[in-house]
Amino acid sequence: MREDLVLLAAAGSLALLLGAFGFQLLGYAPCKLCIWQRWPHGVAIAAGALVLAMGPLLLLGLAGMLGALTTAGIGVYHTGIERGWWEGPSDCTGTGDSLAGMSGTDLLSTEVPVDIVLCDEVAWAFMGLSMASWNALISLGLALIWAAALWRGNRSART
Repeated sequence: MREDLVLLAAAGSLALLLGAFGFQLLGYAPCKLCIWQRWPHGVAIAAGALVLAMGPLLLLGLAGMLGALTTAGIGVYHTGIERGWWEGPSDCTGTGDSLAGMSGTDLLSTEVPVDIVLCDEVAWAFMGLSMASWNALISLGLALIWAAALWRGNRSART
């Protein structure tokens, strides 16, 4: 396994994760799906750190690649929800017109929940792509770097 590529891929996940926390510090509260996209980056970072500490182990390389692919998949799913291609989780999407499951007290309450961040609303976009879209694209690229690290390392071990 090519350790230089592992370092590049793990550093990419670290950069995306730090960027997400940076946006949060700037006031862009994450939704439920945004949080879900962060965990696989943690797996990829940990896999990269373990490869550097323990040496090239195939299982760690696969874990890093799977982490990057997982967060890319969640990013694609989140992007589809933002663009209205499919429905998202009912607890973080919707128009608010469904009263099912609400008690009389809930219906008469004048308190507005301030901690709900909707998954189907784009909080920030660059070049027409939301943070979820950028995460999906960049994470797919990181998964390809993990794959290259595995393939090139495996190929050089045979020669």
